[in-house]
Amino acid sequence: MRDVDETTAWTTIAAERTALADLLETLTPEQWATPSLCEGWTVRHVAAHLMVGPTGSTPGFIRALVRGRGSFARANTLLADDRAQLPTQTLVDDLRTRAGSRFTPPGMDWHAPLTDLLVHRLDITVPLGLDHGRPLQPWADALDLLTSKRASPAFIPKGLPHLTYAAPEIDWSRGSGVRVEGPAEAIALAVTRRPVRLEQLTGPGSAALKTWARG
Repeated sequence: MRDVDETTAWTTIAAERTALADLLETLTPEQWATPSLCEGWTVRHVAAHLMVGPTGSTPGFIRALVRGRGSFARANTLLADDRAQLPTQTLVDDLRTRAGSRFTPPGMDWHAPLTDLLVHRLDITVPLGLDHGRPLQPWADALDLLTSKRASPAFIPKGLPHLTYAAPEIDWSRGSGVRVEGPAEAIALAVTRRPVRLEQLTGPGSAALKTWARG
């Protein structure tokens, strides 16, 4: 992991949450109902999920865990489903007014909410064909997490190919083995098994990562 000042990191997260709220506020009802890159979730579900932690409570999560028969993944889905019933403006306002929230999942630091935000922003913008227009540099910290052992199982399943991952546009690389490179967002989509933009990956390790991404 890079040595990043924690205050700076949270300032970045707040800015990106605010920017996403601004983007969401421009969407039409049809866009809110568009399937996202998250299987089974619409754009609305993704937006709702992003504030499950900052707006939730321990008792609420425990109830969801019981409903989900002890599965963290099912509990997370149930909480997102519940929040997705809220008015569109409430979802936008929650993201904006709680932009400074420092909630982190148990055992994780600020890398987790940053990565969650950046990946889910793609889940929204890619299927809608939108350019979010935000700086790419925060991806260096998110990719640090995604290509580390700490990413499993919260972000990716075990077994990520042992490669050298590189995003030259942000002067970032990690790992060992043969090299795969591409735009930062294309690398992130592939390692989180979202098989889009795979054509942007190059290098001798690209075939292995493309196979992984397709599951």
